[in-house]
Amino acid sequence: MASPVSSFLPAAILYLILLSAPATAQHDYHDALRKCILFFEGQRSGRLPPDQRLRWRRDSAIHDGATVGRDLSGGYYDAGDNIKFGFPMAFTTTLLSWSIIDFGRNMGPELGNALKAVKWGTDYLLKATAVPGVVFVQVGDPYSDHNCWERPEDMDTLRTVYKIDRSHPGSDVAGETAAALAAASIVFRSRDPSYSRLLLNRAVSVFEFADRHRGAYSGSLRKAVCPFYCDVNGYQDELLWGAAWLHKASRRREYREYIFRNEVVLRAGDTINEFGSVDG
Repeated sequence: MASPVSSFLPAAILYLILLSAPATAQHDYHDALRKCILFFEGQRSGRLPPDQRLRWRRDSAIHDGATVGRDLSGGYYDAGDNIKFGFPMAFTTTLLSWSIIDFGRNMGPELGNALKAVKWGTDYLLKATAVPGVVFVQVGDPYSDHNCWERPEDMDTLRTVYKIDRSHPGSDVAGETAAALAAASIVFRSRDPSYSRLLLNRAVSVFEFADRHRGAYSGSLRKAVCPFYCDVNGYQDELLWGAAWLHKASRRREYREYIFRNEVVLRAGDTINEFGSVDG
């Protein structure tokens, strides 16, 4: 089941490596890239589109969020579980967006599928951040889910919804979500300007919430997120990471100044070599 490191992370890192690797006669990197992107289609939750390539998957968890009066369908399942963990999902979306920003021109026919993979993630993150001052960060009870191995189409485990808010902060997951939305706004800037603006505007508001109400979501939701996706080293790196992507996406000097102003306060120098959605 899920490990302390995001199960999406190996696929996302492999994605970046494949795009930067030189082509050789011994390896079919196009096929490897195709299969890497295809992995994310296998992890989809919600109502699947007509162009879904993995035909053995069907609609699932289409009523997620109903218990709190919200539509939280969609997004990605984690590993072999039927849980939707917002923290690793957001980081994965950031990396997928980054790969398109830097290597989209090298993806050939797989670029379209890569764009769909990003949008599947951001469509869900937009739903999860639709209420001001709230981020829905997880759907599904991890304990009942981990005790029952079953297809998402057949699951009968609890679909408990967990959130962070002003009284229960989570600057780590909110900062990562802001980074994902900002990075994706760059991806869609010329391809879908209105969607890009929506992503960037939401990233700004989510980051403001993350920064104003500081705290680790591991403290606010410990029983639900630990030991699965605890942020053991704090939320500081995600705030700087979110600000960096907002600076790149918006070109606003205020985010660059935020990084310079907070690099000591948020102990950037303590974790200079850190790279990942979940510390540890």
